[in-house]
Amino acid sequence: MSRRALTLIVAGFLTLTLAVGGAMLPVPYVVLSPGPTENTLGDVKGKPVINVQGRQTYATTGTLSLVTVAYQGGPGNRIGLLTALRGWFDSTIAVVPEETIFPKERSVKEVEEQNTAEMAGSQDTATAAALNQLRLPVEDVVKVSTVDKGTPADGKLLPGDMIVAVDGTPTADPDAVVAAVQKHKPGEKIVFTVEGRSAKTDVTVVSAAAKDGKAVVGVRMGMSYKFPFKVDFSVGDVGGPSAGLMFSLGIYDKLTPGALTGGKAIAGTGTMRPDGQVGPIGGIEQKMVGARKAGATIFLTPELNCAAALAAVPNGLRLVKVKNLDGAIKALDALRTGSGTVPSCS
Repeated sequence: MSRRALTLIVAGFLTLTLAVGGAMLPVPYVVLSPGPTENTLGDVKGKPVINVQGRQTYATTGTLSLVTVAYQGGPGNRIGLLTALRGWFDSTIAVVPEETIFPKERSVKEVEEQNTAEMAGSQDTATAAALNQLRLPVEDVVKVSTVDKGTPADGKLLPGDMIVAVDGTPTADPDAVVAAVQKHKPGEKIVFTVEGRSAKTDVTVVSAAAKDGKAVVGVRMGMSYKFPFKVDFSVGDVGGPSAGLMFSLGIYDKLTPGALTGGKAIAGTGTMRPDGQVGPIGGIEQKMVGARKAGATIFLTPELNCAAALAAVPNGLRLVKVKNLDGAIKALDALRTGSGTVPSCS
């Protein structure tokens, strides 16, 4: 073998080795793809996605599916360059910078915890919106979001507890709870009256001292709602607030006679406010693909997502523009009955 031929073989081998190695090189990007869909009128692992207790419910048909976006990559689990390149050539996938999903100032665990908290919050807000639509009573309450480990409240107050009074005085918002706690000196007993367990309960916590010397117990709180009956959710490993619209519609359908869908396969997305206003979400392109793969023919689309949705809508999927819960219900009524106006993205 000539020296030139040997040189070409060695050079080719080194080039191939570098190319393979480069393709496997981790890159700071995240691949977003269509995630699973869940029918809010159905079950997940044998449990109802929406379970109403203490109120009459009605039979439903069809599907009202929430849609999700799955991600691959992130700090500590970065994708290879080849995976990113494949994603850039696939119209159903988005490749975004890592910090879009995982801001540098926050850990992966913190991002996941926020997603979980947003999902729980969206379920409460969706329930409030559905009950407000039905003109059923909804009461604002202070809810324990998290309890810091090793603090006086650890093991005594629980996430989900509704704090209705401190030392017998009703509390209307988190600031009122903080003010009631700080009336005490560190080391004093504080009595929290909580609901959300099997019965209203008084919980005594001995406060500790914060860095500024004021009394603290170690809970983080937010505003939530007290409902006249219980609504539970089971959605598996799904996070974020974007399922609010579909949760509200699922609750509304279960609490009203007749099938809201008319037996159709309907999917959708959108954040939900307690007054019924629907907000925009991210990942609309991937969510539409997931909905169509799951068999949906109608997709409820937040008004502010319509432009992006129109540019990427899959064949066979009809986009229905939604501004609020009332409008979504009227659109579904029109689709079911064949009369009335169905707003569309156009």
